[in-house]
Amino acid sequence: MSRFPILYWPRSTKSDNEYQTARKVINTAIGEMPNVISGDLNVADIFANHENAVIYYPVFYGSTGWWGELLGGDAVVTEKLIISPECQLMVIENAKHFTKHKGNTTHQLFAAEIYPTSGFFKKMTSEIATVADMLATDAGTILALFAGRDKNRLVNILESTGNSYLGCIGRY
Repeated sequence: MSRFPILYWPRSTKSDNEYQTARKVINTAIGEMPNVISGDLNVADIFANHENAVIYYPVFYGSTGWWGELLGGDAVVTEKLIISPECQLMVIENAKHFTKHKGNTTHQLFAAEIYPTSGFFKKMTSEIATVADMLATDAGTILALFAGRDKNRLVNILESTGNSYLGCIGRY
C-alpha cells in the first residue's frame, strides 16, 4: 500500500520559506510532494478516507495543544523532522497500519493530567521525562505532554503523586 502524504499548513503559504522547506524535506524523505491542507484538519476523517495517509503536522515555536486531537484516537506520532529552529514537523500515521518500529526509537510522547503541585515537580526529573507542552484546564489541572524513554517510571511518578496517565501518542 503506497503512502498518501499530507502537509497540514495552517499559515499563509505565500512567501513562506518554512513552508517551502517543509515541502522539500518531505519530498526528499519519501520521494514525492505532499498534498497540502490549509484549512481545518480532522485527523480522524483523513484516516477514515485515506487509511494510508501520513500527515506532516508543523509545530511552531511557542505553539501549544497540537497533540490534543491525537488523544484517544487511532493516530500516532512516528517521527519528527526539523525544518528550522522555529518549526518541526511531526509525522502522524494511522495507528492501525503503523507496524514498523525503528531500532533506535528513543523518545515516546506521553500525555497526562496533572495537578500543579510542588510534590509532583520535585519528583519529576529530566531522567524520567521532559515537558514538551502544557495546557491549563478549567478544572485547575494541566494536560501535559511529556517526552521520555521509560513509560513505567513516568506512570509510577504520576500515580504516586495523585495524577493520571492518559496514554502514549507516539514515538520517534
